[in-house]
Amino acid sequence: MANINFVPDDYVQGNESRRTNLVYLVLFAVVMTALGGSFVAIKLRQRACGTNEAVVNARMTEIKEVINQFEQLQAKRREMMKTALTTAELLEPVPRSVVLASLTNNLPSGVSLVQLNLLQKESKQNSTTVPTNRGSKYQATQEQRQSAQEGEAQAGENPEKLLETHISIEGTAPSDLQVAAYIERLSGSTLLDNVALVESKECKIEDSTFRQFKLTAMLRKDVHLTKEDVERIRGRAEESVWNF
Repeated sequence: MANINFVPDDYVQGNESRRTNLVYLVLFAVVMTALGGSFVAIKLRQRACGTNEAVVNARMTEIKEVINQFEQLQAKRREMMKTALTTAELLEPVPRSVVLASLTNNLPSGVSLVQLNLLQKESKQNSTTVPTNRGSKYQATQEQRQSAQEGEAQAGENPEKLLETHISIEGTAPSDLQVAAYIERLSGSTLLDNVALVESKECKIEDSTFRQFKLTAMLRKDVHLTKEDVERIRGRAEESVWNF
């Protein structure tokens, strides 16, 4: 028996069209939901990245400030070191290592240094002196005032010239001949002046007789050593130490 369909074709096509449209709407809603979720996730990630970037920028700003402060401290340190070196050069025109090297270079054979002291003090010539002539009190006062003014002017122009470097040397030698030779060598040095013998006495060290001596000297005020002179003096001192 043949099946007879009493439903119109238009109704069937309409149902299929509605079903297809519903499927399309569902797919569209799914796609839009996915796009909306992706957009929200991207925005949240951008906000998190922006927060991290702000934290990094703030940290970089703090680091830059710390670096600038460190550079300023280093610049101040260099200026202070330069000022200290300049002051040291004014108060000590010849480095003490060079003075020690010069004293070592002039040591005769068998002579050794035991103690060395350097003392800087004001020159006696700059103190106010009482005139020896028997003039009037007015004339004496004028001379004292003039001497004081000259001393102040000299101190204002070259304050380092008001200081004298006194050197005290103690050592041992086999005999007085070596002591005399050492004094003669120091007297001919370009760095020292007024070399004098203070004391020379006999002493015994492990059944050996030596002469223990004390010398005094002064550092010349008009000494100006170049870099080559300093290197030459120090080089000779090293050779003397190795040959000793």
